[in-house]
Amino acid sequence: MMVFRFSLIAFLIGATLTVSSQTAAEQTGVVYEGKEGPGKGKHIVFVTGDEEYRSEEGMVQLAKILAIHHGFKCTVLFAINPETGDIDPTTLNNIPGLQALDNADLMVLFTRFRELPDDQMKHIIDYTNSGKPIIGLRTATHAFNYKENLDSPYAKYTWNGSDPKGGWGRQVLGETWVNHYGHHGVESTRGLIAEGQKDNPIVQGCEDIWGPTDVYGLTELEGDCQPLIMGQVLSGMNPSDPPNEDKEMVPVAWTKTYTGDSGKKTARVFCTTMGASQDLSSEGLRRLLVNACYWCLGMEDRIPPQSEVSIVGEYHPTPFGFGQHKKGVQPSDLNLE
Repeated sequence: MMVFRFSLIAFLIGATLTVSSQTAAEQTGVVYEGKEGPGKGKHIVFVTGDEEYRSEEGMVQLAKILAIHHGFKCTVLFAINPETGDIDPTTLNNIPGLQALDNADLMVLFTRFRELPDDQMKHIIDYTNSGKPIIGLRTATHAFNYKENLDSPYAKYTWNGSDPKGGWGRQVLGETWVNHYGHHGVESTRGLIAEGQKDNPIVQGCEDIWGPTDVYGLTELEGDCQPLIMGQVLSGMNPSDPPNEDKEMVPVAWTKTYTGDSGKKTARVFCTTMGASQDLSSEGLRRLLVNACYWCLGMEDRIPPQSEVSIVGEYHPTPFGFGQHKKGVQPSDLNLE
């Protein structure tokens, strides 16, 4: 009888470990349940996948801030290598778990040149047309790039498409990829509140914004874009470096609206060409993004003068650059204990 009991206990422990291992291996995203706060009951879904600016790091930290300090439930989805299950931003055609968007209150998109299969892309476009709010960061202006599946109904959303012009980025966010206006990796960005916007609730407490990524070039912003933050090109990679006086300031954050294909509902949209993981070391930028989430959700009356944006846990962002992402990381590694 004693041997049987030990055998049964060993079997149950082994079974438990097996189930836990399978659960971790099958996890394709990470969910941070909201604590108490104004955001309780609201669900924000972050869609990441870029090879250069470490969205897989920065959006995890932003999600933690929104969940722990503000009460939002936050789901973060990643580009996943289907063979290893690792977070791999160089995998351009796989972001599993996008069905989370079907019940999301806000989508935050930070992807670059993705070509997703139709069954995944459908969730993004259905959300885009839903009239629910959208936030796009940095390379979201050129979020999609169709090269192989040109017969896909979603190929028209490619960043340099002609119908609609500029693809998803220009039509939804207001601009597509143009160029590096600041000298990439040499000239950093100082963000200054745009003229006439100092009383806008989104910019409250955002007087000090700086990031090592450069200012993106723009043509003419599409639609009803309202610049909130102007990007001043600095002559170096430190916040104390003087501005490059030869370059006029260019918008780096703005709001607009977007009416999807149904034509029935108009979404609030916020876009910034900042947002790399290193940029989020700036308290001012973190606050801008948190405030933008409130505004997008129609909660601007809940934005405090100084939103709580302190770092949750440790945050040591990887420098931007191709091939720099952390290897061997799985979504389950990012769970909060």
